[in-house]
This record gives sequence, C-alpha cells and structure tokens, in this order.
Amino acid sequence: MTKDEERDFRNGLVEMVPVLRAFARSLCGKRDLADDLAQETLAKALQARDKFRPGTNLKAWLFVILRNEFYSNHRRAKTVANYAAAEGLHSESMEPEQHASLDLSDLMRAFNQLPFEQKEALILTAGEFSYDEAAAICGCAVGTIKSRVSRARKRLESLVEGKDGVLPSRSEQPEDPTDAFFKFGRSVTEKAHG
Repeated sequence: MTKDEERDFRNGLVEMVPVLRAFARSLCGKRDLADDLAQETLAKALQARDKFRPGTNLKAWLFVILRNEFYSNHRRAKTVANYAAAEGLHSESMEPEQHASLDLSDLMRAFNQLPFEQKEALILTAGEFSYDEAAAICGCAVGTIKSRVSRARKRLESLVEGKDGVLPSRSEQPEDPTDAFFKFGRSVTEKAHG
C-alpha cells in the first residue's frame, strides 16, 4: 500500500466503527460483547491490511472479518454456554411492561425461530447491503440471499400472526447471545445513518 492508500484505509476504518458496532450488536445482542467483537475485527483488519485491495468495498471486507470472528467466538462460547446451562447459571429475564415491548418481544421470539442463515440475510439487507454485497459476505449466490430473505419474511409474518405454530414463551427462550442474534438488528440501519 502506498502512504495515501494506507491513510485512506485507516480513515475508512475509523468511519466504519459505528456501522461495525451496530452489526456486531445485532449479532451478539449485548453491547459489551459487540464492542469486543468490533474491536477484534478492527485489530484483524489492521493485521491483514496488506490483503485489502484499495478501490474495493471496505465495508463488505470488514463485515466478512466480523462475521468470521463472530463464528469463531460462537464456537468457543458454545462450550461455555453448555457448561453454564448444565450448572443452572442462566438468569431469568424480566417481562416487559409496555404493550410495545411485548410486540417487540414477540418479533424477537419469531426471529429466534428462523434458521441462522435467514436471520443473517435479513440483518445484512436491513443494514443496507445490496443483495450482491450480502451474498459476497455470506459466501453464497445472490439468488440464495434473495430466497433466504423472502422465506424469512414469510415465516416471520406467519409466526407473528399466529398462523404457523405458537411462539415459545419468554421463559422458554434461552439468553444465549446467538439466540438473540437479531435482537438489535433493526438498529443496524439507524446506527449506520447516525
């Protein structure tokens, strides 16, 4: 990289911090975990900056790193979560008191019923990635992303309207971060513009 390209790369990283944090939060569901994930992503991006091709999509490149890091962390955390569940260390969550919170809670439980790939496709497209960019991040065809988004929307509608089974109660929902994958997904777009 030339000095100008290096400067542009670093400036691009700084500009992407809020968007990375928002996407990480939509994946993790918890601010502290999301901040750690975003920080790890930035550190890995700096270490791998010689692999980035100037003129290509920095945002998509960073999201691939973040997504891969999330998967790695998830594999490590799954063992810890299984141990915690066996030891009875899961905490009870509080019931929301407002009707709007209950509606959001229903939506979150519906999201948790979706396959991981569908949740991921929704988050990326809600985060204003094009279908092409989302496909590149997920490593699949554009048609696959479109199909995942379409199926996810139809399934969500059926679940929320009660046409397709019953949503589990809040007490049946585990508090594992991967189960809350989409908990903050709707904030991705807001934070990306903020």
